[in-house]
Amino acid sequence: MKVSISLTDRDTKFIINNLYPLYLHDLSEIWGWKPNIYGVFESDDTLTLQEQNKVFDIWWEKPSVLFPYLVLVNDIPAGFALVATPPHTSPGIEFYMNEFFILRSFRGQGIAEAAAIQVFNLHAGTWELQTNPGEGNKRAQAFWRKTVGRYAPDTYREELIETEDNGKMMAFRFENKLSTSITNRNVHATERNS
Repeated sequence: MKVSISLTDRDTKFIINNLYPLYLHDLSEIWGWKPNIYGVFESDDTLTLQEQNKVFDIWWEKPSVLFPYLVLVNDIPAGFALVATPPHTSPGIEFYMNEFFILRSFRGQGIAEAAAIQVFNLHAGTWELQTNPGEGNKRAQAFWRKTVGRYAPDTYREELIETEDNGKMMAFRFENKLSTSITNRNVHATERNS
């Protein structure tokens, strides 16, 4: 099975936009969110997914600051990874995994770890990612603990932090020294089923 990531642009952003409501639906199980009266996981005045996508367009307006990657398995969309850089990071953090999502049918096969590592390898520096610390999110906590712990065992640390938007969050921080050119828009890796 071939796991790859591809940096999306304005012409391919619609694929991430198609996946995003599924991501929000998954998060609703963890956060206890309900859709608004129009069936959209967004503020009450958002009527359609098209309106929601307009708010999300910032990811394709700042190409040297925000990096929206599509995760592909055998060239089929399987998820996405959204990476932010300053000024959209905490002080001292160069790269922030803002969102990371793998469709349920691709989970439990090592795809998420392969994709995350490919993304990490594209950006050398100090990293942070956050996840909900609650009991309902144990799978994601275990995934990041395992993945980041294996990837950067010498610099990996984890702590509970207080955030403005989400309250308490579990933060994973690490540093990597690996990097390939960000201009390489497609990264491929072969993965064995595990």
